[in-house]
Amino acid sequence: MAPITTASDESNHMALLDKLDMQKIHKPFRNPRWKPAQRRNKTVKQIVSEAQRKEQQLLQQSVQATRNNSAAGTPQPEAALPDPQPAQPIVTPSYTYTSIQAAPSFKPKQKYCDITGLPAPYSDPKTGLRYHNTEVYSVIKTLSTAQVQEYLAARGAHTILK
Repeated sequence: MAPITTASDESNHMALLDKLDMQKIHKPFRNPRWKPAQRRNKTVKQIVSEAQRKEQQLLQQSVQATRNNSAAGTPQPEAALPDPQPAQPIVTPSYTYTSIQAAPSFKPKQKYCDITGLPAPYSDPKTGLRYHNTEVYSVIKTLSTAQVQEYLAARGAHTILK
């Protein structure tokens, strides 16, 4: 702040305040050199649409190659015949994670612990329950037969005696 002297008057004081006022300085909200980050990961929708587009391109290329190869070995007659209706390309259904037409998986079915829901590398030979580790196995040993049957029923592996 400027020192106050006897020669200072109100106009000098106001001029100094205007000069030092931070509100009058233009401050942009964003840096003018700022650019949005480039997206490295694709969404599921983008991946599926690209796969379908590639599949359609391959199908069109194979149909075109078949047309070109089938006409190469046949002799052309002298008189030109009228062109028949253009063949419609064969459209195969696209298989996606939502399509019911997808082939079954060859991978073995994943087994989960009946108590915790974690991956279960072990199963109890006496009760048939699957378990994750020794702590869960100690809990399984304390279960009654009715409780074991309820856990097996939840998994769909229970036995019904008539």
